[in-house]
Amino acid sequence: MLTIASRCWLCQQPLQLAKHGICSLCIRHLPELPCCCPRCGLPSGNTRLPCGRCILRPPLWQSLIFASVYQLPISTLLLRFKFSSTPELAEPLARLLLLQWLARWRTGSVARPEVLLSIPLHLRRYRHRGYNQSELLARPLARWLGCDYQPYALERHRATVAQQRLSEPKRKLNLRQAFTCNSSLAGKHVALIDDVVTTGSTISEVSKLLNKKDIASLQIWCICRTL
Repeated sequence: MLTIASRCWLCQQPLQLAKHGICSLCIRHLPELPCCCPRCGLPSGNTRLPCGRCILRPPLWQSLIFASVYQLPISTLLLRFKFSSTPELAEPLARLLLLQWLARWRTGSVARPEVLLSIPLHLRRYRHRGYNQSELLARPLARWLGCDYQPYALERHRATVAQQRLSEPKRKLNLRQAFTCNSSLAGKHVALIDDVVTTGSTISEVSKLLNKKDIASLQIWCICRTL
């Protein structure tokens, strides 16, 4: 039976392993990640030690890992994944994130997560989009790492305005008490999955809930970090 060869999402050349989605040549030629703080993900002079911002005002998580700065070509794929009904991009993007996590894990600077969680969508937005992009990223990551994924541990019980329209102070107000956590996570190493981190308002609000659950540690994983 004839089959149609899968092609790289970036260069459109045939793939040897279709499930990878992005060929090894394109991965090697992705823009190099800048020198960023390992805790907040913002520009810093040291990739191993927290920056001055994190020392003065520590975030509610211990590590932030991202696959790409919010720039071409990954930003284009992410927008297509999120807004153009292309859920099949989930595994290729999740694989890029896994590669970055593995690089950090091999240095001994991050724990292996026991539980993966994803930023939830409100039911109204979920029905409109047809899927939660963070959930689609989390599922293959949990499978590859052999850890527990709890898709219903977090719930967004209040509909909020789209964050990209708001200033940072309004983002925080918009998300206040928008989430609940319905799982016992005491003593667990947790990784929270989101698609993009910009000001950090969403992950900060969810992190407050998770820290109240007496978790052992919290990592933030996202495809893109806006600098």
